[in-house]
Amino acid sequence: MRVGDLDESELLARVLPLLPSEALLGPGDDAAVVAAPDARVVATTDVLVEGRDFRRDWSTGADVGWKAVAQNVADVAAMGATCTGLLVALGLPGDLDVAWVEDFAAGAAQACRALGAVVVGGDLSGASEVVVAVTALGDLAGRAPVLRSGARPGDVVALAGSPGRSAAGLDLLRAGRSRGPGSVPDLLAAHRRPVPPVALGPAAADAGAVALMDVSDGLLRDAGRIAAASGAVLDLHLAGAVLAGCAGALAAATGADAATARSWVLTGGEDHGLLACFPAGARAPEGFRAVGRVLAGAPGVLVDGEPWSGAGVGWDHFRGR
Repeated sequence: MRVGDLDESELLARVLPLLPSEALLGPGDDAAVVAAPDARVVATTDVLVEGRDFRRDWSTGADVGWKAVAQNVADVAAMGATCTGLLVALGLPGDLDVAWVEDFAAGAAQACRALGAVVVGGDLSGASEVVVAVTALGDLAGRAPVLRSGARPGDVVALAGSPGRSAAGLDLLRAGRSRGPGSVPDLLAAHRRPVPPVALGPAAADAGAVALMDVSDGLLRDAGRIAAASGAVLDLHLAGAVLAGCAGALAAATGADAATARSWVLTGGEDHGLLACFPAGARAPEGFRAVGRVLAGAPGVLVDGEPWSGAGVGWDHFRGR
C-alpha cells in the first residue's frame, strides 16, 4: 500500500497509535496543550530532507524516526532543559510505502522511550521526497538556560560523548561497507541511531556549566560557535588522552589512517554529544571529560594551540559537506 492510496486521516489513524503521547490535550484537535510548569518553554526545531540528511537505501524508516527525535531532544538538553513534547511533521511522496511511515513512527517511539520524550502532535503533507520537521519543547525546571555565550578565559572545555563515530559510520556506508566483514556495526548504528547523553544537559546546568551546546555539525564548527558567541578562544587538545583516544579507537576499528580518524573526531557531525565550558575548579558531572581550555584572544578555535590545518571544519548545510 502506498501513501497516496490513503487520505490524511486514514494515514494518521495508522501512525498515531504507534507514538507515545502525553499531554493535557494530545493529537486530534487543531493544536495540542502541554503543561509549562516553569512558565518558560524551551523550543527548537530541525528538518531532515531525504537525499540531504538521510538516504532510504542506507537508513530504514525506523532509523530516520529515531534520529529525528534524538537530534531534537539533544538540542533541548543543550539548554539545560528536559524535553516535554515533540511535534512531528512529515512531507511524503504519494508513492511511498505506508509501511515506511509506520516504521518511521515505530523508530520515533523507540527513541522517545529511550530518551524520555513524547509526541504531542504534528502534520502531514505531500512532497517530492521525504521531509521530516520536528519541533521540540522543553522545561527548565527553574534553571537559567545555559547559553553559548558564557565561556570565559580559564574555563575548562568538556565533552560528553565520543566524537567521530557517526562520521566514521557514514564513510563506511559511502565505501559500501554496510554489512559483512569490515562493516563495524556499532559505527553504522552510531550514524543511523545516535544516542545523545540528554540527562547530562540538565546535570551540566546544575553543576555550573557556563556554556553548552549539542555537537551536531562537528566538534570544530560547534566549538567555533561557542567561541564566537563568547568572544573567546577554545583550544581543543587533540593530543590529549580523550580526543586522541577517540581517534585511535576509530582508526583501529576501521583501518583508517590517523589523519582520517582525527578528521572524523574534529569535523564529523551527528554524534549529538554535549560540549560544555565549566569554570576552573568546578566539578563536571560524570560523563563529561576535559578536552580543552578557554583562552583570551580573537574568537576562534585552536587545536593543540594552533589553527586547524586539516580539511574542512564540519558540516555545512548549504554546501552539503
